[in-house]
Formats: sequence, C-alpha cells, structure tokens
Amino acid sequence: MTSDTQISNTIAFVKKELYNAEGGHDWFHIERVYKNAMLIAKTETVDHLTVALGALLHDIADSKFHDGDETVGPRKAREFLFEQNVDSKVIEHVVQIIENISFKGGNFQQNFASAELDVVQDADRLDALGAIGIARTFNYGGFKNRKIFDPDIKPSLNMTKAEYKGSTAPTINHFYEKLLLLKNQMHTSTGRKLAAGRHDFMEQFLEQFYDEWDGLN
Repeated sequence: MTSDTQISNTIAFVKKELYNAEGGHDWFHIERVYKNAMLIAKTETVDHLTVALGALLHDIADSKFHDGDETVGPRKAREFLFEQNVDSKVIEHVVQIIENISFKGGNFQQNFASAELDVVQDADRLDALGAIGIARTFNYGGFKNRKIFDPDIKPSLNMTKAEYKGSTAPTINHFYEKLLLLKNQMHTSTGRKLAAGRHDFMEQFLEQFYDEWDGLN
C-alpha cells in the first residue's frame, strides 16, 4: 500500500470517526491542522508521512470527550494504522505524537521529543490561536455551559495537569491559561511567524471585549 493510499484511507477513517464531534474538535479542525502541518513540514527536516498521519490522527479520540481517558486515541490510531500496513516504527512514532501533543497545563512536561512532534504540535497550536482559536474557545465553552466571563474568577497560571483538565473556569480565563502562552511555545520558524499575527489578533479581541464589557465602547 502506498503512502498516498494510507493517507487517503486515514482521511476517510477520521471523517467517519468524527462525524458528530463537537465543533472545535471535528473533521474541519483536523483538516486545518493537517494543512498547517504540511505547510510547516516544507521548511523542516522531517518524515512527511509521520507528520501527515500524526496530524490526521492527533485528535481521533480526545480525552476531553472520553471521560479523561488518554489511552483511547493512541489505541484507536495504533489499531487503524496496523490495518493499513504502516511501518511499525512510523506507527509508534505517530502514537507518541498523539500521547504528547496536547497542552495539559503549565506544569506538564512532555516525555517524548521529535522534529515531527514539533511540526504537528505547532500546527495544532496554530488552530488554537487567532480568529479560529477564539471561535473554538467559545464554542467549547458553550458546549460545556461555562460562563463567558466573571471578573471575580481570576485565571490560574500554575495548575497541575489534573487541575487543568478539571477546570470549569469562564471561557475568557482560557486565553490566559493557555492561548496567550502558545506564541512562546512554538518550535519551528514557520510556526512562530504564523503564531505572532494570530496572537496579536487575540490581544486586540480581548481589548475590545473588555471595553464592551465595561460599557466603554
């Protein structure tokens, strides 16, 4: 089976698996991350098949939608890739990407590193920034029935992984607890360049948001 066939089969598999997914973690999120990853990969020394499969499968079963179980996604990906006759080393690399890609709070340390993970992680983080990032953040906040903003609930910047996963804070807090931190956590030059503009857009949005909240605009 050729790599092109493996990628096209993976796209079909992901579309089917995420058909009814929450709007910020659906096929269109995957597609954007995939496109970002392949764009970044053009300027990096990486295995493009690993990057493609890692990007396509990185959210195949996000733990947020599986009672916090972080083993579902890696297991689904491994089983599917085995059926596609993907090389075993590539399969294990993709699984490591899935297990280590997510932002899990400021105190979490990854236990795996590779240039391919860097590319996919940058691509995923780009989709959490800018206009798309804002839209996804409020979509998920509404999905979880969270407040938009509460001035009395301050952002927490030193959460443990468990605290981050269990947070029910207002959606605006998420900007400070994750989104605004991502610009300085990008790995690649292309990722950093793209993140800078999206970061600036979010800061402008927050300035406008607070003016409207306070009745100043």
